[in-house]
Amino acid sequence: MKPQTDEKALLEGLANSDKKAVEAIYRDNYNVIQALIINNNGSADDARDIFQEAMIVLYEKARSGTFELNCQIKTFIYSICRRLWLKRLQQQNRFSAPGDSMEPVVPVEDELEDHERKDAEFEMMDNAISHLGEPCKSLIEAYYLQKKTMQEIAASFGYTNADNAKNQKYKCLMRLKKIFFTHYKNGNGDE
Repeated sequence: MKPQTDEKALLEGLANSDKKAVEAIYRDNYNVIQALIINNNGSADDARDIFQEAMIVLYEKARSGTFELNCQIKTFIYSICRRLWLKRLQQQNRFSAPGDSMEPVVPVEDELEDHERKDAEFEMMDNAISHLGEPCKSLIEAYYLQKKTMQEIAASFGYTNADNAKNQKYKCLMRLKKIFFTHYKNGNGDE
């Protein structure tokens, strides 16, 4: 599988202090971590610090020679950064209740499995959308990704009114659901 080979090459590059590998890991992951930190009482400086700490952890693990990554690099970095930021918030008494948006009690292994499962499901949904056909694919993307209103969709797609656009969106969602569960869930009891 190509992505795993690329990720392995990135880790080997990181272990050998290859500038291109380090830059690729930064490029692919930094923005997500910055958003995580800023959305959880942090600053851009905090994000840089936390990301750098996570890169050091990943570097040391990659250099060890015994490290076996069982998830995507982005999942690993996200998990490390989340834990480091949670620890820093606790030290600064800015995080107190486990009911906040960042739960401290989930073991890393469970969290990584959850990320891997969600990544796989997003990929399956993306594949299902690509098999949807037009105009459904564009309509679903306009509503859910571009956040257009039903009035805007009706005008763009030539429907007489927003209700007709809404009915078409519903039909498209039903078609998408059927494609998703039939082709990608392989009969797990869902439809």
